[in-house]
Amino acid sequence: MKVLVSDNVAAEAIERLRAIEGIEVDYAPEAKGEELKKRLADAEGLIVRSATKVTAELIAAAPRLRCIVRAGVGVDTVDVPAASRRGIIVMNTPGGNTLSTAEQTMALLLGLSRNVYPACASMKAGKWDRKSYMGTQLAGKTIGVLGLGRIGIEVARRCAAFGMAVLGFDPYITPERAKQLQITLAPNLDEVWAKADYITVHVPMSDETRGMIGATQLAKMKEGVRIINCARGGIVAEAALAAAIRSGKVAGAALDVFESEPPTSRELVDLPQVLCTPHLGASTEEAQVSVAIEAVEIITDALLHGRVRNAVNVPAVDPKEAEALAPYAALARCLGRLEIQRLRRLPARVSVTYAGEAAKLNARYLTAHLLAAFLESALDEAVNVINAPYLAEERGIRVTESQAAHSRDFATLITVASTVDGEEHEAAGTLVGKGDPRIVGIDGYRVEAMPRGTLLVLFAEDKPGLIGRVGMLLGERGINIAAMTFGRKSVGGDAITVLNLDGALDEATLRAVQAAPNVRNAQVVTF
Repeated sequence: MKVLVSDNVAAEAIERLRAIEGIEVDYAPEAKGEELKKRLADAEGLIVRSATKVTAELIAAAPRLRCIVRAGVGVDTVDVPAASRRGIIVMNTPGGNTLSTAEQTMALLLGLSRNVYPACASMKAGKWDRKSYMGTQLAGKTIGVLGLGRIGIEVARRCAAFGMAVLGFDPYITPERAKQLQITLAPNLDEVWAKADYITVHVPMSDETRGMIGATQLAKMKEGVRIINCARGGIVAEAALAAAIRSGKVAGAALDVFESEPPTSRELVDLPQVLCTPHLGASTEEAQVSVAIEAVEIITDALLHGRVRNAVNVPAVDPKEAEALAPYAALARCLGRLEIQRLRRLPARVSVTYAGEAAKLNARYLTAHLLAAFLESALDEAVNVINAPYLAEERGIRVTESQAAHSRDFATLITVASTVDGEEHEAAGTLVGKGDPRIVGIDGYRVEAMPRGTLLVLFAEDKPGLIGRVGMLLGERGINIAAMTFGRKSVGGDAITVLNLDGALDEATLRAVQAAPNVRNAQVVTF
Protein backbone atom coordinates (compact mmCIF):
# COMPACT_ATOMS: atom_id res chain seq x y z
CA MET A 1 0.00 0.00 0.00
CA LYS A 2 1.17 3.50 -0.82
CA VAL A 3 2.19 6.13 1.73
CA LEU A 4 2.74 9.67 0.48
CA VAL A 5 5.14 11.90 2.43
CA SER A 6 4.42 15.42 1.19
CA ASP A 7 6.68 17.45 3.51
CA ASN A 8 10.36 17.38 4.38
CA VAL A 9 11.04 14.86 7.13
CA ALA A 10 14.21 13.32 8.53
CA ALA A 11 16.06 11.01 6.14
CA GLU A 12 16.27 8.34 8.86
CA ALA A 13 12.48 8.11 8.91
CA ILE A 14 12.17 7.77 5.13
CA GLU A 15 14.77 4.99 5.14
CA ARG A 16 12.88 3.18 7.87
CA LEU A 17 9.57 3.54 5.99
CA ARG A 18 11.08 2.19 2.78
CA ALA A 19 12.41 -0.85 4.63
CA ILE A 20 8.95 -1.96 5.76
CA GLU A 21 7.50 -4.80 3.70
CA GLY A 22 4.14 -4.02 2.15
CA ILE A 23 4.68 -0.24 2.05
CA GLU A 24 5.33 1.71 -1.15
CA VAL A 25 6.84 5.11 -0.32
CA ASP A 26 6.19 8.24 -2.40
CA TYR A 27 8.45 10.94 -0.99
CA ALA A 28 7.41 14.19 -2.66
CA PRO A 29 8.10 17.18 -0.37
CA GLU A 30 7.93 19.62 -3.29
CA ALA A 31 4.58 18.44 -4.66
CA LYS A 32 1.85 21.09 -4.68
CA GLY A 33 -1.55 21.71 -6.24
CA GLU A 34 -2.61 19.31 -8.97
CA GLU A 35 0.56 17.25 -8.72
CA LEU A 36 -0.14 16.64 -5.03
CA LYS A 37 -3.72 15.61 -5.81
CA LYS A 38 -2.48 13.22 -8.49
CA ARG A 39 -0.03 11.58 -6.09
CA LEU A 40 -2.78 11.27 -3.46
CA ALA A 41 -5.21 9.54 -5.82
CA ASP A 42 -3.95 6.04 -4.94
CA ALA A 43 -2.42 6.73 -1.52
CA GLU A 44 -3.74 4.98 1.58
CA GLY A 45 -1.55 6.91 4.02
CA LEU A 46 -0.29 10.50 4.18
CA ILE A 47 2.49 11.94 6.36
CA VAL A 48 2.71 15.74 6.62
CA ARG A 49 4.39 18.38 8.73
CA SER A 50 3.44 22.06 8.54
CA ALA A 51 3.85 22.94 4.86
CA THR A 52 1.06 20.76 3.45
CA LYS A 53 -2.42 22.06 4.22
CA VAL A 54 -4.71 19.03 4.16
CA THR A 55 -7.94 20.71 3.07
CA ALA A 56 -11.33 19.20 2.31
CA GLU A 57 -10.52 19.64 -1.39
CA LEU A 58 -7.30 17.66 -1.00
CA ILE A 59 -9.09 14.93 0.98
CA ALA A 60 -11.72 14.67 -1.76
CA ALA A 61 -8.93 13.93 -4.24
CA ALA A 62 -7.81 10.90 -2.18
CA PRO A 63 -10.52 8.22 -2.47
CA ARG A 64 -8.34 5.46 -0.97
CA LEU A 65 -6.89 7.49 1.90
CA ARG A 66 -7.27 5.75 5.27
CA CYS A 67 -5.06 7.71 7.63
CA ILE A 68 -3.18 10.99 7.95
CA VAL A 69 -0.27 11.49 10.34
CA ARG A 70 1.00 14.93 11.27
CA ALA A 71 4.67 14.71 12.34
CA GLY A 72 4.21 17.14 15.19
CA VAL A 73 1.84 17.97 18.04
CA GLY A 74 -0.94 20.05 16.49
CA VAL A 75 -3.22 19.11 13.62
CA ASP A 76 -4.39 22.62 12.76
CA THR A 77 -3.08 22.15 9.20
CA VAL A 78 -5.51 19.24 8.70
CA ASP A 79 -9.25 19.64 8.12
CA VAL A 80 -10.13 17.08 10.79
CA PRO A 81 -13.95 17.27 10.32
CA ALA A 82 -13.57 16.65 6.56
CA ALA A 83 -11.28 13.69 7.24
CA SER A 84 -13.63 12.35 9.92
CA ARG A 85 -16.66 12.51 7.61
CA ARG A 86 -14.70 10.35 5.18
CA GLY A 87 -13.75 7.92 7.94
CA ILE A 88 -10.05 8.82 7.72
CA ILE A 89 -8.02 8.52 10.92
CA VAL A 90 -6.04 11.65 11.81
CA MET A 91 -3.07 11.10 14.12
CA ASN A 92 -0.20 13.17 15.48
CA THR A 93 3.11 12.61 17.27
CA PRO A 94 2.78 14.36 20.62
CA GLY A 95 5.76 12.69 22.26
CA GLY A 96 8.52 13.39 19.75
CA ASN A 97 9.09 17.06 20.48
CA THR A 98 8.15 17.14 24.16
CA LEU A 99 11.61 17.84 25.52
CA SER A 100 12.53 20.28 22.76
CA THR A 101 9.41 22.37 23.38
CA ALA A 102 9.89 22.25 27.15
CA GLU A 103 13.47 23.43 26.73
CA GLN A 104 12.35 26.22 24.36
CA THR A 105 9.88 27.34 27.02
CA MET A 106 12.65 27.45 29.62
CA ALA A 107 14.94 29.32 27.23
CA LEU A 108 12.27 31.99 26.68
CA LEU A 109 11.44 32.08 30.40
CA LEU A 110 15.07 32.71 31.31
CA GLY A 111 15.72 35.06 28.42
CA LEU A 112 12.67 37.14 29.30
CA SER A 113 13.57 37.30 33.00
CA ARG A 114 17.19 38.34 32.44
CA ASN A 115 16.72 40.55 29.33
CA VAL A 116 19.18 38.36 27.41
CA TYR A 117 18.24 39.49 23.92
CA PRO A 118 18.20 43.31 24.41
CA ALA A 119 21.39 43.16 26.49
CA CYS A 120 23.11 41.14 23.77
CA ALA A 121 21.90 43.54 21.07
CA SER A 122 23.19 46.47 23.12
CA MET A 123 26.65 44.95 23.42
CA LYS A 124 26.78 44.15 19.72
CA ALA A 125 26.02 47.82 19.10
CA GLY A 126 29.19 48.67 21.03
CA LYS A 127 27.59 49.62 24.36
CA TRP A 128 28.24 48.49 27.95
CA ASP A 129 24.93 49.27 29.64
CA ARG A 130 24.32 47.28 32.81
CA LYS A 131 21.69 49.56 34.37
CA SER A 132 19.10 49.29 31.60
CA TYR A 133 18.82 45.50 31.76
CA MET A 134 18.09 44.75 35.40
CA GLY A 135 16.40 41.33 35.53
CA THR A 136 14.38 39.27 37.95
CA GLN A 137 15.26 35.82 39.33
CA LEU A 138 13.01 32.80 39.00
CA ALA A 139 13.63 31.34 42.47
CA GLY A 140 10.82 32.21 44.83
CA LYS A 141 8.40 33.22 42.07
CA THR A 142 5.14 31.44 41.24
CA ILE A 143 4.60 30.13 37.74
CA GLY A 144 1.14 29.21 36.52
CA VAL A 145 1.28 26.25 34.12
CA LEU A 146 -1.88 25.97 32.02
CA GLY A 147 -2.15 22.40 30.77
CA LEU A 148 -0.36 19.51 32.45
CA GLY A 149 0.15 17.18 29.52
CA ARG A 150 3.57 15.91 28.45
CA ILE A 151 5.10 19.32 27.79
CA GLY A 152 3.42 21.10 30.70
CA ILE A 153 4.72 18.47 33.12
CA GLU A 154 8.27 18.71 31.78
CA VAL A 155 8.15 22.51 32.12
CA ALA A 156 6.77 22.18 35.66
CA ARG A 157 9.63 19.85 36.63
CA ARG A 158 12.24 22.28 35.35
CA CYS A 159 10.59 25.26 37.03
CA ALA A 160 10.49 23.39 40.34
CA ALA A 161 14.22 22.67 39.94
CA PHE A 162 14.79 26.43 39.60
CA GLY A 163 13.10 26.97 42.95
CA MET A 164 9.80 28.24 41.59
CA ALA A 165 6.42 27.46 43.14
CA VAL A 166 4.41 25.66 40.45
CA LEU A 167 0.67 26.38 40.31
CA GLY A 168 -0.94 24.16 37.71
CA PHE A 169 -4.36 24.12 36.10
CA ASP A 170 -5.64 21.08 34.25
CA PRO A 171 -9.05 19.48 34.92
CA TYR A 172 -7.78 16.10 33.66
CA ILE A 173 -4.98 15.47 36.16
CA THR A 174 -5.57 13.91 39.57
CA PRO A 175 -4.50 15.63 42.81
CA GLU A 176 -2.34 12.60 43.62
CA ARG A 177 -0.41 12.89 40.36
CA ALA A 178 0.01 16.65 40.80
CA LYS A 179 1.40 16.13 44.30
CA GLN A 180 3.97 13.64 42.97
CA LEU A 181 5.12 16.32 40.51
CA GLN A 182 5.39 19.04 43.19
CA ILE A 183 2.55 20.92 41.54
CA THR A 184 -0.14 22.76 43.47
CA LEU A 185 -3.41 22.36 41.58
CA ALA A 186 -5.47 25.52 41.17
CA PRO A 187 -9.24 24.90 41.48
CA ASN A 188 -9.93 27.44 38.73
CA LEU A 189 -8.18 29.85 36.39
CA ASP A 190 -9.02 32.89 38.51
CA GLU A 191 -6.66 31.58 41.18
CA VAL A 192 -3.87 31.30 38.61
CA TRP A 193 -4.51 34.86 37.42
CA ALA A 194 -4.39 36.15 41.00
CA LYS A 195 -1.26 34.33 42.21
CA ALA A 196 1.10 33.73 39.29
CA ASP A 197 4.15 35.90 38.58
CA TYR A 198 4.65 34.00 35.31
CA ILE A 199 2.06 32.17 33.21
CA THR A 200 3.04 29.60 30.58
CA VAL A 201 0.56 28.01 28.17
CA HIS A 202 0.62 24.31 27.22
CA VAL A 203 -2.92 23.52 26.04
CA PRO A 204 -4.09 22.45 22.56
CA MET A 205 -5.88 24.88 20.28
CA SER A 206 -9.66 24.35 20.40
CA ASP A 207 -12.84 26.36 20.54
CA GLU A 208 -12.52 26.31 24.34
CA THR A 209 -8.90 27.49 24.47
CA ARG A 210 -8.95 30.05 21.66
CA GLY A 211 -8.45 33.45 23.32
CA MET A 212 -8.39 31.90 26.80
CA ILE A 213 -5.98 34.70 27.80
CA GLY A 214 -7.68 37.90 26.66
CA ALA A 215 -8.42 41.36 28.02
CA THR A 216 -10.73 40.07 30.80
CA GLN A 217 -8.21 37.51 32.02
CA LEU A 218 -5.24 39.89 31.78
CA ALA A 219 -7.10 42.42 33.93
CA LYS A 220 -7.36 39.83 36.72
CA MET A 221 -3.62 39.09 36.78
CA LYS A 222 -0.96 40.44 39.11
CA GLU A 223 0.77 43.68 38.20
CA GLY A 224 4.00 42.89 36.36
CA VAL A 225 3.03 39.36 35.30
CA ARG A 226 4.99 37.78 32.45
CA ILE A 227 3.39 35.55 29.78
CA ILE A 228 5.05 32.70 27.83
CA ASN A 229 3.37 30.88 24.93
CA CYS A 230 5.07 27.98 23.14
CA ALA A 231 1.81 26.11 22.48
CA ARG A 232 -0.37 27.58 19.73
CA GLY A 233 -0.96 31.08 18.43
CA GLY A 234 -4.42 32.42 19.26
CA ILE A 235 -4.58 30.96 22.74
CA VAL A 236 -3.27 34.34 23.89
CA ALA A 237 -5.16 37.24 22.27
CA GLU A 238 -2.37 39.28 20.73
CA ALA A 239 -4.08 42.68 20.61
CA ALA A 240 -5.15 42.39 24.25
CA LEU A 241 -1.64 41.32 25.29
CA ALA A 242 -0.07 44.24 23.42
CA ALA A 243 -2.40 46.68 25.18
CA ALA A 244 -1.65 45.15 28.57
CA ILE A 245 2.09 45.45 27.96
CA ARG A 246 1.80 49.08 26.89
CA SER A 247 -0.24 49.87 30.01
CA GLY A 248 2.36 48.26 32.25
CA LYS A 249 0.00 45.58 33.55
CA VAL A 250 2.12 42.91 31.87
CA ALA A 251 5.88 43.33 32.33
CA GLY A 252 6.78 41.25 29.32
CA ALA A 253 5.96 38.31 27.09
CA ALA A 254 7.93 35.54 25.38
CA LEU A 255 6.23 34.09 22.32
CA ASP A 256 7.18 31.27 19.99
CA VAL A 257 3.77 31.05 18.27
CA PHE A 258 1.41 33.59 16.72
CA GLU A 259 -2.16 33.92 15.50
CA SER A 260 -0.87 33.99 11.92
CA GLU A 261 2.57 32.73 11.00
CA PRO A 262 4.51 34.70 10.02
CA PRO A 263 2.71 37.49 11.93
CA THR A 264 0.74 39.87 9.71
CA SER A 265 0.82 42.56 12.41
CA ARG A 266 3.98 43.93 14.04
CA GLU A 267 2.08 45.47 16.97
CA LEU A 268 3.22 42.84 19.44
CA VAL A 269 6.49 41.73 17.89
CA ASP A 270 7.96 45.24 17.85
CA LEU A 271 7.35 45.94 21.54
CA PRO A 272 10.69 46.02 23.41
CA GLN A 273 9.17 43.97 26.26
CA VAL A 274 8.44 41.05 23.90
CA LEU A 275 10.95 38.26 23.28
CA CYS A 276 9.88 36.31 20.21
CA THR A 277 11.07 33.39 18.07
CA PRO A 278 9.68 31.98 14.79
CA HIS A 279 7.97 28.80 16.08
CA LEU A 280 11.14 26.98 17.11
CA GLY A 281 9.63 24.73 19.80
CA ALA A 282 10.30 21.52 17.86
CA SER A 283 13.31 22.85 15.95
CA THR A 284 16.07 20.67 17.29
CA GLU A 285 17.83 17.96 15.32
CA GLU A 286 16.76 15.37 17.86
CA ALA A 287 13.09 16.39 17.77
CA GLN A 288 12.93 16.38 13.98
CA VAL A 289 14.22 12.83 13.81
CA SER A 290 12.05 11.71 16.72
CA VAL A 291 8.73 13.02 15.38
CA ALA A 292 9.43 11.68 11.89
CA ILE A 293 10.26 8.18 13.13
CA GLU A 294 7.22 8.25 15.41
CA ALA A 295 5.05 9.25 12.42
CA VAL A 296 6.39 6.28 10.44
CA GLU A 297 5.69 3.87 13.29
CA ILE A 298 2.20 5.22 13.83
CA ILE A 299 1.12 5.10 10.18
CA THR A 300 2.49 1.59 9.55
CA ASP A 301 0.88 0.29 12.76
CA ALA A 302 -2.45 1.65 11.57
CA LEU A 303 -2.22 0.50 7.94
CA LEU A 304 -0.63 -2.91 8.44
CA HIS A 305 -1.83 -3.99 11.87
CA GLY A 306 -4.95 -1.94 12.60
CA ARG A 307 -3.40 -0.48 15.76
CA VAL A 308 -4.39 3.18 16.19
CA ARG A 309 -2.34 5.51 18.42
CA ASN A 310 -2.54 9.24 19.07
CA ALA A 311 -5.69 9.65 16.99
CA VAL A 312 -7.44 12.99 17.36
CA ASN A 313 -10.72 11.84 15.80
CA VAL A 314 -11.03 8.29 17.15
CA PRO A 315 -11.78 7.31 20.75
CA ALA A 316 -8.32 6.65 22.16
CA VAL A 317 -7.66 3.02 23.06
CA ASP A 318 -4.44 1.06 23.06
CA PRO A 319 -4.32 -2.49 21.61
CA LYS A 320 -4.73 -4.18 25.01
CA GLU A 321 -7.70 -2.01 25.91
CA ALA A 322 -9.26 -2.59 22.48
CA GLU A 323 -8.96 -6.34 23.03
CA ALA A 324 -10.64 -6.07 26.43
CA LEU A 325 -13.39 -3.88 25.00
CA ALA A 326 -14.07 -6.14 22.00
CA PRO A 327 -16.99 -8.10 23.55
CA TYR A 328 -18.64 -4.88 24.75
CA ALA A 329 -18.14 -3.25 21.34
CA ALA A 330 -19.74 -6.32 19.73
CA LEU A 331 -22.71 -5.98 22.09
CA ALA A 332 -23.01 -2.27 21.29
CA ARG A 333 -23.03 -3.07 17.58
CA CYS A 334 -25.73 -5.71 18.09
CA LEU A 335 -27.93 -3.17 19.85
CA GLY A 336 -27.34 -0.65 17.08
CA ARG A 337 -28.31 -3.14 14.37
CA LEU A 338 -31.35 -4.28 16.32
CA GLU A 339 -32.72 -0.79 16.85
CA ILE A 340 -32.16 0.66 13.36
CA GLN A 341 -33.89 -2.33 11.77
CA ARG A 342 -36.78 -2.13 14.21
CA LEU A 343 -37.20 1.65 13.81
CA ARG A 344 -36.61 1.63 10.02
CA ARG A 345 -35.61 5.31 10.17
CA LEU A 346 -33.06 7.53 11.88
CA PRO A 347 -34.13 8.77 15.31
CA ALA A 348 -34.01 12.32 16.62
CA ARG A 349 -32.31 11.20 19.82
CA VAL A 350 -30.16 8.30 20.97
CA SER A 351 -29.41 7.86 24.67
CA VAL A 352 -26.98 5.15 25.77
CA THR A 353 -26.68 4.01 29.39
CA TYR A 354 -23.78 1.87 30.57
CA ALA A 355 -24.40 0.02 33.83
CA GLY A 356 -22.39 -2.34 36.01
CA GLU A 357 -19.04 -3.36 34.50
CA ALA A 358 -19.81 -1.44 31.31
CA ALA A 359 -19.96 1.80 33.30
CA LYS A 360 -16.22 1.52 34.00
CA LEU A 361 -15.28 1.32 30.33
CA ASN A 362 -14.50 3.78 27.52
CA ALA A 363 -18.04 4.95 26.77
CA ARG A 364 -17.04 7.12 23.81
CA TYR A 365 -15.42 4.14 22.10
CA LEU A 366 -18.42 1.88 22.68
CA THR A 367 -20.91 4.52 21.57
CA ALA A 368 -18.94 5.02 18.35
CA HIS A 369 -19.36 1.30 17.62
CA LEU A 370 -23.07 1.48 18.39
CA LEU A 371 -23.56 4.48 16.10
CA ALA A 372 -21.53 2.84 13.34
CA ALA A 373 -23.84 -0.18 13.38
CA PHE A 374 -26.84 2.14 13.67
CA LEU A 375 -25.90 4.14 10.59
CA GLU A 376 -24.18 1.68 8.26
CA SER A 377 -27.44 0.06 7.13
CA ALA A 378 -29.29 3.38 6.99
CA LEU A 379 -26.84 5.46 4.95
CA ASP A 380 -25.61 5.00 1.41
CA GLU A 381 -21.99 5.73 2.31
CA ALA A 382 -19.09 4.15 4.15
CA VAL A 383 -19.54 4.28 7.92
CA ASN A 384 -17.00 3.37 10.61
CA VAL A 385 -16.22 4.27 14.21
CA ILE A 386 -14.33 7.35 13.04
CA ASN A 387 -17.06 9.09 11.08
CA ALA A 388 -20.15 7.65 12.80
CA PRO A 389 -20.35 10.38 15.50
CA TYR A 390 -19.89 13.09 12.85
CA LEU A 391 -22.47 11.57 10.53
CA ALA A 392 -24.94 11.31 13.40
CA GLU A 393 -24.39 14.96 14.29
CA GLU A 394 -24.77 16.05 10.66
CA ARG A 395 -28.15 14.32 10.52
CA GLY A 396 -29.39 16.03 13.65
CA ILE A 397 -29.24 12.98 15.93
CA ARG A 398 -28.63 14.07 19.51
CA VAL A 399 -26.48 11.46 21.25
CA THR A 400 -26.09 11.32 25.03
CA GLU A 401 -24.26 8.91 27.34
CA SER A 402 -24.71 8.10 31.01
CA GLN A 403 -23.28 5.63 33.51
CA ALA A 404 -24.84 3.71 36.39
CA ALA A 405 -22.61 1.96 38.89
CA HIS A 406 -24.99 -0.94 39.38
CA SER A 407 -27.44 -2.96 37.31
CA ARG A 408 -30.11 -4.74 39.31
CA ASP A 409 -30.09 -8.07 37.44
CA PHE A 410 -26.90 -8.10 35.35
CA ALA A 411 -23.18 -7.73 35.92
CA THR A 412 -23.09 -5.51 32.86
CA LEU A 413 -25.87 -3.84 30.91
CA ILE A 414 -25.96 -1.52 27.91
CA THR A 415 -29.27 0.16 27.17
CA VAL A 416 -30.01 2.25 24.09
CA ALA A 417 -33.13 4.44 24.03
CA SER A 418 -34.25 6.12 20.79
CA THR A 419 -36.89 8.69 19.96
CA VAL A 420 -38.68 8.52 16.61
CA ASP A 421 -41.64 10.79 15.86
CA GLY A 422 -42.03 11.44 19.57
CA GLU A 423 -42.18 7.72 20.45
CA GLU A 424 -39.64 6.10 22.75
CA HIS A 425 -38.07 2.76 21.89
CA GLU A 426 -35.54 0.83 23.93
CA ALA A 427 -33.26 -2.19 23.72
CA ALA A 428 -30.89 -3.59 26.34
CA GLY A 429 -28.13 -6.15 26.17
CA THR A 430 -25.62 -7.98 28.35
CA LEU A 431 -22.75 -10.45 28.03
CA VAL A 432 -22.91 -14.09 29.09
CA GLY A 433 -20.33 -16.85 29.34
CA LYS A 434 -17.10 -15.84 27.63
CA GLY A 435 -18.50 -12.57 26.37
CA ASP A 436 -21.37 -13.64 24.12
CA PRO A 437 -23.91 -10.83 23.52
CA ARG A 438 -27.53 -11.31 24.60
CA ILE A 439 -30.54 -9.08 24.06
CA VAL A 440 -32.30 -8.92 27.44
CA GLY A 441 -34.83 -6.16 26.93
CA ILE A 442 -36.94 -4.70 24.13
CA ASP A 443 -39.35 -1.81 24.76
CA GLY A 444 -39.69 -2.68 28.44
CA TYR A 445 -40.20 -6.44 27.92
CA ARG A 446 -37.75 -8.88 29.49
CA VAL A 447 -36.34 -11.31 26.92
CA GLU A 448 -33.20 -13.38 26.36
CA ALA A 449 -32.41 -13.53 22.67
CA MET A 450 -29.21 -14.38 20.83
CA PRO A 451 -28.33 -11.65 18.31
CA ARG A 452 -27.32 -13.85 15.42
CA GLY A 453 -28.78 -14.82 12.07
CA THR A 454 -32.41 -13.78 11.58
CA LEU A 455 -34.68 -12.68 14.42
CA LEU A 456 -38.46 -12.41 14.16
CA VAL A 457 -39.78 -10.00 16.81
CA LEU A 458 -43.51 -10.32 17.50
CA PHE A 459 -45.64 -7.94 19.56
CA ALA A 460 -49.02 -9.53 20.23
CA GLU A 461 -51.81 -10.06 22.72
CA ASP A 462 -51.04 -12.78 25.25
CA LYS A 463 -53.53 -15.32 23.86
CA PRO A 464 -53.27 -19.10 23.50
CA GLY A 465 -52.33 -20.53 20.09
CA LEU A 466 -50.21 -17.64 18.81
CA ILE A 467 -46.90 -19.52 18.71
CA GLY A 468 -48.58 -22.55 17.11
CA ARG A 469 -50.06 -20.47 14.31
CA VAL A 470 -46.82 -18.60 13.64
CA GLY A 471 -44.84 -21.85 13.81
CA MET A 472 -47.16 -23.42 11.26
CA LEU A 473 -46.80 -20.42 8.90
CA LEU A 474 -43.02 -20.66 9.08
CA GLY A 475 -43.02 -24.46 8.79
CA GLU A 476 -45.12 -24.35 5.62
CA ARG A 477 -42.39 -22.18 4.09
CA GLY A 478 -39.53 -24.40 5.26
CA ILE A 479 -38.26 -21.98 7.92
CA ASN A 480 -37.12 -23.68 11.12
CA ILE A 481 -37.25 -22.02 14.57
CA ALA A 482 -33.84 -22.37 16.25
CA ALA A 483 -34.65 -20.65 19.56
CA MET A 484 -37.45 -18.71 21.19
CA THR A 485 -37.86 -16.27 24.07
CA PHE A 486 -41.09 -14.86 25.47
CA GLY A 487 -41.86 -11.90 27.70
CA ARG A 488 -44.98 -10.21 29.02
CA LYS A 489 -45.94 -7.50 31.46
CA SER A 490 -49.22 -9.06 32.65
CA VAL A 491 -51.28 -12.19 32.04
CA GLY A 492 -53.55 -11.74 29.02
CA GLY A 493 -52.04 -8.35 28.18
CA ASP A 494 -49.45 -7.43 25.61
CA ALA A 495 -46.48 -9.73 25.12
CA ILE A 496 -43.33 -10.09 23.05
CA THR A 497 -41.94 -13.19 21.35
CA VAL A 498 -38.48 -13.28 19.75
CA LEU A 499 -37.68 -16.18 17.44
CA ASN A 500 -34.25 -17.14 16.12
CA LEU A 501 -34.77 -18.52 12.63
CA ASP A 502 -32.51 -20.83 10.64
CA GLY A 503 -33.33 -19.10 7.38
CA ALA A 504 -34.18 -15.71 5.94
CA LEU A 505 -37.73 -14.39 6.09
CA ASP A 506 -39.16 -13.00 2.86
CA GLU A 507 -41.62 -10.12 2.68
CA ALA A 508 -44.60 -12.32 1.85
CA THR A 509 -44.03 -14.52 4.90
CA LEU A 510 -43.62 -11.46 7.10
CA ARG A 511 -46.94 -10.08 5.87
CA ALA A 512 -48.60 -13.42 6.62
CA VAL A 513 -47.23 -13.36 10.17
CA GLN A 514 -48.38 -9.77 10.64
CA ALA A 515 -51.88 -10.78 9.55
CA ALA A 516 -52.12 -13.60 12.09
CA PRO A 517 -54.76 -13.17 14.83
CA ASN A 518 -53.71 -11.13 17.88
CA VAL A 519 -50.40 -9.99 16.26
CA ARG A 520 -49.96 -6.23 16.68
CA ASN A 521 -46.61 -5.93 14.94
CA ALA A 522 -43.91 -8.19 13.50
CA GLN A 523 -40.36 -7.09 12.76
CA VAL A 524 -37.41 -8.86 11.13
CA VAL A 525 -33.86 -8.14 12.28
CA THR A 526 -30.80 -9.60 10.57
CA PHE A 527 -27.36 -9.88 12.19
